[in-house]
Amino acid sequence: MKKLAIGLYLLVTAALLAWAYNQAIYVAPNDAAQGEMFRIIYYHVPSFSVCFVFFALSLLGSIGFLAFRHNHPDRAQISDALALAGAEVGVVFCTVGLVTGPLWARRAWGMWWTWDARLTTTLVLWLIYVSYLLLRRFAAGPQMQTLAAVLGIFGALDVPIVYMANRWWRTQHPAPVFGGDSNSGMDPTMVGALLWNMLAWFLWGVLILALRYRVERKQQKIAADEAEQALNW
Repeated sequence: MKKLAIGLYLLVTAALLAWAYNQAIYVAPNDAAQGEMFRIIYYHVPSFSVCFVFFALSLLGSIGFLAFRHNHPDRAQISDALALAGAEVGVVFCTVGLVTGPLWARRAWGMWWTWDARLTTTLVLWLIYVSYLLLRRFAAGPQMQTLAAVLGIFGALDVPIVYMANRWWRTQHPAPVFGGDSNSGMDPTMVGALLWNMLAWFLWGVLILALRYRVERKQQKIAADEAEQALNW
């Protein structure tokens, strides 16, 4: 039953990715000012939306590890695995967003990069979580997970700043498309394509997250067994 459920999930995700691609490339109309280049929004925005969700999961995992590390070691390790998996997948999607952004900016603004508030805070967010992953990769010792949890919490504080940047400051980025002033919004056919892509890429990200979480839990158990054998030697 488990393999069947995974197979169905893969099938549904693949179908949604294909459907979302069709909506973004063939169904949604061109933008009046930017033409075909505007279609990058259907990958740029979903990438950041998904990365924010997974950074939030990493935040919850980091908080859980700090809360459980003394009294509930197994829960702490589960939380730590979730924090690491969320950070890794979040960095992947954040990287996609940072790559697609300059490609879009070159056509829309005539420049690849500008140090406006949203771009700068997003780069800082990416650097913090890359630092988190480097700490997890190269640091050792019993305090590594604690330091990583603190860094993960610190990094998550930048997420709302990134989201609110074009509301708090005047930036190169346009005003918010959703939840902005009375002139904000998108054509309904564009909104549909965007939402389909957000759903499809979220489901794909959840699959990667689940696989990475499972691998990390296995690695934790192997490390625990090796430590126990070393003590009994």
